[in-house]
Order: sequence, then structure tokens, then C-alpha cells
Amino acid sequence: QEHLAESGGGSVQAGGSLRLSCSVSKYAGRRICLGWFRQDPGKEREGVASLDMDGRISYADSMKDRLLISKDNAKNVLYLQMNNLKPEDSGMYYCAAGGCHVNCTRTPCYSALRLDALDQWGQGTLVTVSS
Repeated sequence: QEHLAESGGGSVQAGGSLRLSCSVSKYAGRRICLGWFRQDPGKEREGVASLDMDGRISYADSMKDRLLISKDNAKNVLYLQMNNLKPEDSGMYYCAAGGCHVNCTRTPCYSALRLDALDQWGQGTLVTVSS
């Protein structure tokens, strides 16, 4: 069974960059949210970045100025560019697909991957940022 598989994690010094990748070919053409979350041992999932089927993007407030989520539709690969990394960004990052939470009571609409309605997620890739 095809599954989501992340790559691109690693160890960097503070201020460095990493680009995470995830094959999402099984979701090609589907109206579904794609994104990244992190989860540290004993803690709840924390949304990092999300891209919905209409191109709406959202980021975690703590990292939003340092992230860029994108998707190569030809290759069906989801990316997360992480810049100016900080030690507190260290953790296991997961690629995921699932339902979207969409709120259009404000403009533009806000959309985010629903961490409580995931269809699938990968095994994670470890990001370690040293000071």
C-alpha cells in the first residue's frame, strides 16, 4: 500500500535551513488538505503548515515567517522549506493528508489541515537544530 514518506530532515545549526519533501501521489487530483505537523514525545500534534485543494496556505504562528509550503503538481511532491531554524524547532515532522478546516467569516478565507481528521501520515523525519 502506497504511503506518505517524508525526507529531508537532518541536523543543522541555528540559522540554517532544511527542505522537507513528501510524496503525495496517492492524493493526486483529490480535494484534500495536505500539510505538515510535528509531534514530540508525550505531546499533542502541532500543526506546522497546510495547503488546501484551492491553494490556501496556513502556517503555525511561531514559524510563519520562516516557512514556505509548496507542491510540485507534476511530481506530486509536497515540500516544506524551513529557514532560519531555531533550536526550539527541533522535533519530528510528519507529512499528512486529511480534511480541511475552512473559515470564511473573514477575508481571505482561512484553511488548515485538520489534525483530528487525518487520512494518512508518514513515519516522520527528524529535525535537529543546535545552538
